[in-house]
Amino acid sequence: MSGTRSSENKIILIQRKTRLEELVVRYNTIQQAQFYIERLGADFSDYISEDFYYRKAVETAVIELGAVGRVQLLERQHVPNFIFGEQDTVVVLGQDGLVANTLKYLHEQPLIGVNPDPQRWDGVLLPFTVKDLRHLVPEVFRGQRQVREVTLAKAQLNDGQSLYGVNDLFIGRKTHVSARYQLELNGVTEQQSSSGIIVSTGMGSTGWLKSVLAGAAGIVHSAAQLQKASGARTAPAAGRGGHPVTGADEVYTAMGERLPWDYPNLYFTVREPFPSRTTSADLVFGEIGSQAPLKITSQMPEDGVIFSDGVENDFLAFNSGVEATITLAEKRGRLVV
Repeated sequence: MSGTRSSENKIILIQRKTRLEELVVRYNTIQQAQFYIERLGADFSDYISEDFYYRKAVETAVIELGAVGRVQLLERQHVPNFIFGEQDTVVVLGQDGLVANTLKYLHEQPLIGVNPDPQRWDGVLLPFTVKDLRHLVPEVFRGQRQVREVTLAKAQLNDGQSLYGVNDLFIGRKTHVSARYQLELNGVTEQQSSSGIIVSTGMGSTGWLKSVLAGAAGIVHSAAQLQKASGARTAPAAGRGGHPVTGADEVYTAMGERLPWDYPNLYFTVREPFPSRTTSADLVFGEIGSQAPLKITSQMPEDGVIFSDGVENDFLAFNSGVEATITLAEKRGRLVV
């Protein structure tokens, strides 16, 4: 192989387990996995087909990449503990979630998102196919491909631990029940009880953040319609301080459908804040800038967590007394386009 490749550049190829492989791990054999799936009325052939095309894509990617550099296969679960070289080029055999969950562990190495099965996956972050790799990767080596920068979020704990997020961070209880904490932004401090806090990047603006704002906008609109139908006076809602609360539909419209991936700030939203004698619900949405970090002090005796990009098993413990500072990350992701 070394005599046929065109360079000695190192390429890290990230692969994941298919649904079929995960079922076999759980049920020991394909036959038992098939019995379980078909007993539930699902189509097991779809699992077989997905596995076949993904394995074929991995084999093809190894061949194509092997012609242009040194290839190292890396399983998804080993990414958090892997030490990437400064000059490495990283190729991710999708879906989109695998791209995000790899990007946050890189230190500005270029990442190429590859769609293993375009007939199955849309792949917003997967613009390439395995057949593109032989010509694409040498262009990346030579710096001839456009690279888009991605703003990352960072949670830094007062015990020295940290976690990055490409799309979003979640701060709350592991079980998603009520979380207790103190929130501080721009000198304003508030005690809160809620279902947790979501911090979103520009790339994540079309994901969890969009979902939360769309739901809030829908509630505000429906509540106004109900008030109108019942003949109730429709004065602006007011917070504890007497200031009108901006309608979520106005905020959602103002932000637009999509923020740029390198958007210079983060947005935070508080899920289902509960006002009481000891907790408030004023500081529930805002922007986090380079000079305006969000500080959160946990008041949860147990099960407090911070995780990123939907990966709940890769988390920081966030229990009573621990303080998290949420800021823009000092590094950026780099996606080849």
